Amino acid sequence: MASIQPVILCGGSGTRLWPLSRKAFPKQFVPLVDGRSLLSLTLQRVGSLADPEIGVICVGSEEHRFLVQETLTATQLTGSIILEPVARNTAAAMTLAALAAHTGGEHVLLFCPSDHHIPDASAFGRMVREAVPAALEGAIVTFGVQPTFPSTAYGYIKKGQPRENGGHTVRQFLEKPDASSAEQLILGGDVLWNAGIFLCTPAAFLEGMAQHAPDILASCRVAMAEAKVDGSFRRPAAEPLQPCRSQSIDYAVIERHPNVVVYPFSGAWSDVGSWNAVAQMSAADADGNRVEGRGYAVAARNNFIHAPHRCVVALGVDDLLIVDTPDAVLVTRRDAAEQVKDVVAELERRGSPEAVSHRKVARPWGFYDSIEAGERFQVKRIVVKPLASLSLQLHYHRAEHWVVVRGTAEVTRGAETFLLTENQSTYIPLGEVHRLRNPGKTPLEMIEVQSGSYLGEDDIVRVEDDYGRTPGRRDG
Repeated sequence: MASIQPVILCGGSGTRLWPLSRKAFPKQFVPLVDGRSLLSLTLQRVGSLADPEIGVICVGSEEHRFLVQETLTATQLTGSIILEPVARNTAAAMTLAALAAHTGGEHVLLFCPSDHHIPDASAFGRMVREAVPAALEGAIVTFGVQPTFPSTAYGYIKKGQPRENGGHTVRQFLEKPDASSAEQLILGGDVLWNAGIFLCTPAAFLEGMAQHAPDILASCRVAMAEAKVDGSFRRPAAEPLQPCRSQSIDYAVIERHPNVVVYPFSGAWSDVGSWNAVAQMSAADADGNRVEGRGYAVAARNNFIHAPHRCVVALGVDDLLIVDTPDAVLVTRRDAAEQVKDVVAELERRGSPEAVSHRKVARPWGFYDSIEAGERFQVKRIVVKPLASLSLQLHYHRAEHWVVVRGTAEVTRGAETFLLTENQSTYIPLGEVHRLRNPGKTPLEMIEVQSGSYLGEDDIVRVEDDYGRTPGRRDG
């Protein structure tokens, strides 16, 4: 059997799932399914297919590198992480991975988005293995999902003739249709939803790029030739990718390639592309309401309520999506779910921080939660992982008070280093070099009170850092 090397595409901002998904913490990292993220479930799903000798490849952004690394480590898979210096859509991302892929023996690449939900991992694995021979023969294999309703949110694949060794030729790729066209496609019975999952050899993929998108391939070749390696991270050079054309692999290659084969998948699948899709993952009550957390529907029908933090009541309303987070609330009709991305664009235009980041912000050492803020003060809850530490840093515009709530803190302040335990505190003067470290085996939790004329995250000057982040820059 040929070796399979999964390639997980971890980019994308997931703006349709705002306010839970945001650019700094997009949907693939959000714990949406039984407390687990879609990326974690994707890695688990492909883990049984991956050759442990060559591992997996994840392609993501510099901004999310530690979120990807942490998830990869948690799933106990080996692999490398390619960090795109600029986002140039799936054609470039997949090309970077194909250039970095293992090339020895019979070997195929399985390209998977990181944000799809496929509950039946066994059925998925059987489908992929069935398609391996076609990939080894030089075809680019794509996978189509058997439609269950006339969706206007997905592209469609019209099946051609069945192949002797399985799968079908592709007669036509179809864009997302309107409602009437979608109904006609379903009635025709020969279409599949386009799942955006591909299987092929590295050589077949690169040949397809050379034939249909040679400019993208050329940019990626130079970027990978000049790439820098830092542990499990591989950083392609930014300059060659700046002018690179941004295009999806479907438009760049797949829809024009003469040797594409489609294999049907009859299991449950969702690209979790809107709040309506998220709602479908929850069971409905007798009135059609789907509720997560502390939501309540009273004299209401066909609503979805996501309320993990506080009591949210929908009274006498129908067909609404209500999503509550600590710093933003979304209320919209279900038929307007696709327009959420437009709301995010407007918030960005207005400079609203809620468009980009959550109140709770992940860091490689743990996270912080901005509890309260005023004109000259800010209060944060900081949690540091065992044996992790923040960068050695200083601030020009603020001082800080630290109170340990749980665990033990090792504090560096100027020339001195000392320990603080629960209920003890310290003060960091403005301009003083300092560092916070957790020397213990349990998480360190503390409250930080900042005061000063400017409290932005860019008033963090790093002196030293354990995570390879550039000295002199922000991000704790």
